[in-house]
Amino acid sequence: MTHASFVDPQDDASARGRDAWDLDIGTFFEVSLDLLVIRDLEGRVLKASRSWQTILGHDPEDMEGLPLLRLVHPDDLPGTQHSVTEVEQRRPGDPVLGFINRYRHRNGGYRTLEWRAQRYGDRIYGVARDVTERVAAERELLEAKAMAEAASRAKTDFLANMSHEVRTPLNGVIGIIDALSRTPLSPEQAEMVGLVRDSGVILERLVSDFLIVSKIEAGQLELETRPFDLDEALRPYIEVTRHRVDDKGLALKVERDPAVQGRFVGDATRIGQIISNLLSNAVKFTERGHVILRIGRIEAPDGEHLSFEVEDTGVGFDAEQAARLFDRFSQADATISRRFGGTGLGLSICRSLADLMGGKITATSQPGQGSRFVVTIPLPRAEGPTEDQIAHHRPSAQQPRCERPLRVLLAEDHPTNQRVVQLILASQAAELVTVEDGLQAVSAYASGAFDVVLMDMQMPHMDGLAATRAIRTLEAERGAARTPLIMLSANAMVEHQNEAIAAGADIHVAKPITAATLLAGIQAVVAA
Repeated sequence: MTHASFVDPQDDASARGRDAWDLDIGTFFEVSLDLLVIRDLEGRVLKASRSWQTILGHDPEDMEGLPLLRLVHPDDLPGTQHSVTEVEQRRPGDPVLGFINRYRHRNGGYRTLEWRAQRYGDRIYGVARDVTERVAAERELLEAKAMAEAASRAKTDFLANMSHEVRTPLNGVIGIIDALSRTPLSPEQAEMVGLVRDSGVILERLVSDFLIVSKIEAGQLELETRPFDLDEALRPYIEVTRHRVDDKGLALKVERDPAVQGRFVGDATRIGQIISNLLSNAVKFTERGHVILRIGRIEAPDGEHLSFEVEDTGVGFDAEQAARLFDRFSQADATISRRFGGTGLGLSICRSLADLMGGKITATSQPGQGSRFVVTIPLPRAEGPTEDQIAHHRPSAQQPRCERPLRVLLAEDHPTNQRVVQLILASQAAELVTVEDGLQAVSAYASGAFDVVLMDMQMPHMDGLAATRAIRTLEAERGAARTPLIMLSANAMVEHQNEAIAAGADIHVAKPITAATLLAGIQAVVAA
């Protein structure tokens, strides 16, 4: 079925005469499946097609002489009158297309019509099509989309909140175990402490993975674009892997192309997550042999791409298993899940992150002969000072100790997390003042001098972001020097880090913290 269209009767009359025109249009009005109507400039119907009765139940003869707009839904009348005025004011042959409104059926209901109308002389010619089902389907689709987006946002918010709630007690577990590991222990006690510490690290990673997946699904995962040193970005993940392969009696080899050393522009955190997941999988599925990380480059039409290749001598997988390897919540087979554990999220996250960065990931393997994963990512070189120049101006990692203990202000509402920081700083002979919310932190800062402030982000009465802004405002009013401030938070996503820096924090240290991460953070801000 196609839209009907009108021609100017005056153009045709010279060829066939007005009588022939009237006969043709009368026949057309009888057989058209669309709704045809001719009205005068006063809005009265001069002629209507038989389809008005078929579709809306109105006899065409009964419609003649009556205002057409009497059938329009009251809510659609203002817009319809505006459209009618537009048709009347246009030059002949210039139609108004696609206007949609609702017309009353004889039974009292309404149908949705889409119009094409144009003026010739003192008449308006209109043709409409019933689009009730189409409009309803479009509305349902929009409503379903809105509901899905709302559900996705709700899930993301829920997971973000759960991440915070899980990380808070996890901070106590990992922090206290870390402190305990630095005390004299028997071999059996050290082994038990190590098992608890490793379990805590695995739990933290699971929480992070679920949150990342939720962000990706909601389209809310934003990438950073900033200069970073490739070796520094990968070093933590390589060192963690080195400890794990030592524990399993494996060998770790790192092979670098000298040409890919230096600074690049991109999201170092997300690249680190990809490499961390691939190395972790390689170690997990390898019982003997080695794991190799190769870092190189390839030339592509859009510029230089860095390549990261992770190869192992583990269990491997076949072609059928490879087809679903990057699917979410999927592993090579059911026995893998029982034997090695895991959620099946790691490789899915790797593929999603690689896609977001304009790269790709591939995998090849043979059962029992190991696996090889290759990630390629476009990363431009960073402009600016060379690494040698940066190193020359960078503070030494071994800073001289202050002649007096550091005076530290801790704003933390959770008693266990307070104790974790106390245990860590006790070994440094630091003078620690602890408060329980942002208001108390601002008050304590206003009445005392501190070398560094440790600020929790989520606290009652006044959160850490507001307290940080208040402290920076107070410094500006007094003309005081800037006090180093570290945001300690279980809100560990990139946006939380950005919020902390925007509020005035010097760095963001995610919970769960260890002595190494906290002391490194303090050393960095104090040295700067």
